[in-house]
Amino acid sequence: MKLLFICTHNRCRSILSEAIVNHYSDGRLIARSAGSRPAGVVHPLSIQYLNEAGIETGNLKSQSWDEFEQFAPDMVITVCDSAANESCPIWFDSTLKVHWGLADPSKIIGSDEKIADAFRYTINTVTKRTQALLKLPVTQLNQKQLREEMEKLSASMIA
Repeated sequence: MKLLFICTHNRCRSILSEAIVNHYSDGRLIARSAGSRPAGVVHPLSIQYLNEAGIETGNLKSQSWDEFEQFAPDMVITVCDSAANESCPIWFDSTLKVHWGLADPSKIIGSDEKIADAFRYTINTVTKRTQALLKLPVTQLNQKQLREEMEKLSASMIA
C-alpha cells in the first residue's frame, strides 16, 4: 500500500511520518511526503531526532504534492489541520483521504529539552500509529472500512 503524507510546508510532521512508516513497515507500506506549499528544506531537528531514533533520513526532501500524481497513492494522510482543510489536486479525488492530526514540534518555544520532548513525542505517536496500521488487514478492507479503522487508530493513539 502506498501512502502520501501531506503537511502544508512538508518540513516536519509529514517528513517524520514518511521516514517512520518506511523504517517500520519493511516494504509492506511505501510512504512519501509532500506539501501544498513546500518549504523546500527539511527542518534540521526533524533530521536530528529521526537520526537519534535510528531512522534513515538520507532520502528525505521537502517537495510539492504536484510531484506525486504518478506515485498514485492508495491513501493520502494529512498530518496538519491546515492541510486537512485545503483543496487537494484533482488527481486525489478517488484516493482515500484521512487525517492524522499532529501538533507541530517545530513550533515549540522553550528550552532545548522541551523542544526535544515535542519531537520525541511526535515520533513516538507516529511510530505507534504505524505499528497499529501494520496490524490491520488492509488488503481485506474496502475503502469505507479502511477509513473507519484509520480514524479509530488516529483517535485512540496516545504516545
